[in-house]
Amino acid sequence: MTSKEARRIEQDFYEKSNPSDEEIFLYTEAMDFLIAEENKPMDMMRLGGFYYDLRKFDLALKYYEMASVYGIDAADECLGYIWYYGRTGERDYRKAFEHYSRSMDRGNLVCTYKVADMYKNGYYVEKNYEKYKEIIEELYPKIKTTNKLFDPLPEIYTRLARIRTEQKRNKEAIALYLYARDFLAQRIRYNAFFGNLNIMKWLIDDLYELMDFDEDQFGLFDLYYLLKSPHKISFEYEDEIYWVESLEEEGNMVVRFGEKWYRDRDDFFAKACIDGEKLTALYFDLDYFEVN
Repeated sequence: MTSKEARRIEQDFYEKSNPSDEEIFLYTEAMDFLIAEENKPMDMMRLGGFYYDLRKFDLALKYYEMASVYGIDAADECLGYIWYYGRTGERDYRKAFEHYSRSMDRGNLVCTYKVADMYKNGYYVEKNYEKYKEIIEELYPKIKTTNKLFDPLPEIYTRLARIRTEQKRNKEAIALYLYARDFLAQRIRYNAFFGNLNIMKWLIDDLYELMDFDEDQFGLFDLYYLLKSPHKISFEYEDEIYWVESLEEEGNMVVRFGEKWYRDRDDFFAKACIDGEKLTALYFDLDYFEVN
């Protein structure tokens, strides 16, 4: 393998929404080759992120730590997540706070709201909800004009929406949730990372605590709301009609899409495909959703 061949494999891989096991193997081999040959920290970050998405957190930690030697800002962010959530089996809030704080001091907005979360929850630092709110309020004007899909607008908007809900400013909260939903849907189209899907699920759950569900106007990600209880939904894709159904089974809501069954709504959003393409990647081409 040459560096040129490895880069071609890498580029081809990024264009696939649902790669095969063979394509995954080729990608990891190519990235390991590039790291060994070129020693570029961003390649280490990409491979670490890939393993994080697969929940292979020990491997993610390995490559993030390799990148952190080069002072990469994103490495501190990712290592903060590893230790904050105990991804490798051990939570260490001190390490998480140190990584987040170091990156926050360099202007990283993700690490800034994660430091805020630590004040909210009293993790490693003394609990201080007012400081949490102050940080989130300060982040809003810094993010509201962004059009970069991987900027943390949904993460900040949803936190601010919950603050607005506590303040009984429900109209403002709803507006924040709706904007965040549409922004995040576009991000998920390109990256159906489990963290992004979780944010969408929590967002939808919170949104419909504040407003009624409109059966005449809804889209793919609103199924997070419908699939919590028994429903049958149809939609169109390329002039064909598809059906999604949620049913109660032994106290749990399972989901059927076509001939396939999914253990819950999370499993459905992570895996459901049409002709090998994930529904989340086809988001803009799915039309005419109806509750039946």
